[in-house]
Amino acid sequence: MTIQHTAIVLISLLGIGGISANRASAQSQPSDTRQNIVYGTVVNAVTHQPIGRALVSSQDNRFATLTDGEGHFEFNLPKTDEQNESGFGIGYAGVGQPQRTWPTGASGGLSWLTARKPGFLDAPNERTGVEAFPGSELTISLMPEALIKGRVTASVADIAAGVNVQVFSRQVQDGMTRWVPGISARTNSNGEFRFAELLPGNYKLLTHEWMNNDPVANVPGSQLFGFPPVFYPNAMDFAAASTIQLTAGETYQADLSIVRQPYYPVTIPVANSESNSGVRITVSPQGHPSPGYSLGYVASKQTIEGSLPKGNYLVEATMYGPNLASGSVNLVVAGAPTESSSMVLAPNGSITVNVVEEFTSTDGNGSMSWSNGHRTFALRGPRVYLPDIRLEAAEDFEPRRGGSLRQPTGPNDESLVIENLAPGRYWLRLRPSRGYAASATRDGVDLLHQPLVVGSGSSTPIEIKMRDDSAEIDGTVAGITMQSTTTAGGTFSARISSFPAWVYCVPLPDSSGQFQERPVPGDGKFNSQNMAPGTYRVMAFKNQQRDLPYRDAEAMRAYEDKGQVVHLSPGQKATVQLQIISSNE
Repeated sequence: MTIQHTAIVLISLLGIGGISANRASAQSQPSDTRQNIVYGTVVNAVTHQPIGRALVSSQDNRFATLTDGEGHFEFNLPKTDEQNESGFGIGYAGVGQPQRTWPTGASGGLSWLTARKPGFLDAPNERTGVEAFPGSELTISLMPEALIKGRVTASVADIAAGVNVQVFSRQVQDGMTRWVPGISARTNSNGEFRFAELLPGNYKLLTHEWMNNDPVANVPGSQLFGFPPVFYPNAMDFAAASTIQLTAGETYQADLSIVRQPYYPVTIPVANSESNSGVRITVSPQGHPSPGYSLGYVASKQTIEGSLPKGNYLVEATMYGPNLASGSVNLVVAGAPTESSSMVLAPNGSITVNVVEEFTSTDGNGSMSWSNGHRTFALRGPRVYLPDIRLEAAEDFEPRRGGSLRQPTGPNDESLVIENLAPGRYWLRLRPSRGYAASATRDGVDLLHQPLVVGSGSSTPIEIKMRDDSAEIDGTVAGITMQSTTTAGGTFSARISSFPAWVYCVPLPDSSGQFQERPVPGDGKFNSQNMAPGTYRVMAFKNQQRDLPYRDAEAMRAYEDKGQVVHLSPGQKATVQLQIISSNE
């Protein structure tokens, strides 16, 4: 939104009395009037300097204002019939515990404030905005954006205009770090590109194939030329590319140089394909998974076609449709049109899961029902407490392919089968609702700590041993206090809608423990049950850590001096007292 457009919106809102753009002094306001005002400051999350001309608005967009030159904002809350003389309605969170309230209906609507301004982003791992407590000064932090910009030059005199450049970011997904594809930008007439609104973190940069489409140069039957992908600064595959480490507010200059090379037609016949199915094709130079190259599938001829420069490639295809199938071929392009041997598509495989129960409790597994669209029936056995068993791709760069548990075929189907598995490496993921997985193996491989390798024709089952002699942690997080405010009628506690802290139980490398995350309520006490015995690092944070790399032992070295290490034996109950880890530590 432009500043001019924002100003028009604000003027319109002023007309209906929804905005107060003037900041009043706390000393000049009577105490009972001040308690009907929400005010605060928007600051830079890095420098802590105030941010002027930032747009602050309520969650329902009924209140909005721009900060002044010192980053200050202020809202006057409308009074309602329910409010007392001090400007607040009085509700009760519990016996003898008065709670501040204010209207959120058509006449009010202020409980959560957010701020935004071009060039700034929400700070990572921070709550988006702040809860609005009238009479208390609020602070909203914004992170200055980071930028990657640069210029692409070609090995010929022509300007590299129209080249697609893409950025990848290092992100944490389910505790594992992965390279996730981001947006693409096309170079302008000067060969320049720019990526804005980037958070602090690690990035990689690459160009996609750029073909020479000059109709004057491309005479029918003549040699085709193009520019293969380049990975910053000058690598030939994704793994060899340099990592760009961005800090908040940083502008990084990343120039790339692409080299013109002859391209040659390639053809790959595909056996067992279905003409009405979609196909995903990946091309890996030297067998290294890398984006940038592309080939297409011609359904009418059941062939994969396109063009590539000299080199060795692994071409993989996944056929989507009623019957999932996968295949691959090694392709050598040696300076001439190339046709490979046929790629044979084999149906994706499945793996049976066997569960051995070593439960000591006689309690039932609970109940669960399943409907196949025609009838509903009750599930039994491990299906009740192991409804979520899946395999996720273990490769750092691979798309998040995997396999999931096949649904039961009828009331007597207690089998556990993970289906739709293409050849590859996978992590086993399971979240039991009863007990814990004491072990999970296949062909002697510990699948709780090592990836599962799936090849064509895999049939050996996964063996899982379940136990219920789980451990437990009771704990307290120090330094958590209830929000309160002083009004003309006294001091009232305010119930906070979001949790003031989060606790993470991270198993140490080679430990038999399994990760747990727990929110901490306002009294600072938490309880983590159903924990697998093992050794854990227990840590408390103010905000939820969505990017905690708890499955990455190398990345977790940064937390070696944080929190408290706890060893849990079967059936043990441990007690811990934690301090909140500062975001600056």
